[in-house]
Amino acid sequence: MGNNMRCLCIQQKTNELKIEGDVGADPIWCIRCNCNLDIEEIPIELNLKLELMKWIGKYGVWIDWDKDGIVPNGVELEAEHNKEGLKITKKVQKELEGKYKVSFSPSIFAKVYK
Repeated sequence: MGNNMRCLCIQQKTNELKIEGDVGADPIWCIRCNCNLDIEEIPIELNLKLELMKWIGKYGVWIDWDKDGIVPNGVELEAEHNKEGLKITKKVQKELEGKYKVSFSPSIFAKVYK
């Protein structure tokens, strides 16, 4: 990863990343400082980056933004999103094996609001 990374932890050679969904953010974060990392700077294949971005683009389909709650079947929709995120995380783990430790942080929004 380049020297222009905003995350000081990464520049100091931490090797711990997490994949987590959020609105308006790339899906890869520094575990130590929770800095959102630019997916373009993560050394994974383009197809895997596209898969991650497609996944993050569906983040929040279970959220009823107007009512600050969840939509019908929100718990199931969130569970499916988490299942897909874990599957993609395993691909990222395999690709970054020996370079970075990658974990998955599932969404718990629907569980909190059900």
